[in-house]
Amino acid sequence: MSSQISQADQELLLHKLDIFKIRGKDKQGHKILRIIGKFFPARFLIVEVVKKYLEEHIFPRLGKRRFSVLYVHTGVQRSDNFPGISGLRWIYEAIPVNVRDNLQAVYFLHPGLQARLFLATFGRFLFSGGLYGKLRYVSRVDYLWEHVKRKEVEIPEFVYDHDEDLEFRPMMDYGLESDHPRVSLSPSVSSYSMRCIS
Repeated sequence: MSSQISQADQELLLHKLDIFKIRGKDKQGHKILRIIGKFFPARFLIVEVVKKYLEEHIFPRLGKRRFSVLYVHTGVQRSDNFPGISGLRWIYEAIPVNVRDNLQAVYFLHPGLQARLFLATFGRFLFSGGLYGKLRYVSRVDYLWEHVKRKEVEIPEFVYDHDEDLEFRPMMDYGLESDHPRVSLSPSVSSYSMRCIS
């Protein structure tokens, strides 16, 4: 993460983009902190600003109650909206212990193959406090409703669109097929031959 705009503008950007939102409950009755990864402007933020924003606007609203996190990974690109592993760890370690102790589950919606492999390999070492054991991978929105109350959590339209892509291209789930938009196919080019180069 790097800073190209003032800290005040970074805070305003975090607020406007509605990346962090507390709303709804999971099936165990815990509040939900929804985080939309695609909206996270990693290129414009410094970790200290994110930490300050969470301390002032999010943690007080969670109070001393148990809560769960719904992290929507759909559309996250390493170069645009991913804060980096060290940034994530720094933010996680900055969460006050009393707030961290109340975290019950992290629902990770649309994890890519790389995210799964990385967390499986390094997750236990990077995140203290048992966070790795609270992680629940959710590959489709329909499976999310097994854990979260459906009408209480707002899911952006692009997440449903990605789910639809997965329905028609299930190999994307396993990283065997690219999730980049395809070139439109002419009738003379088979979709099989295009998949090999996408």
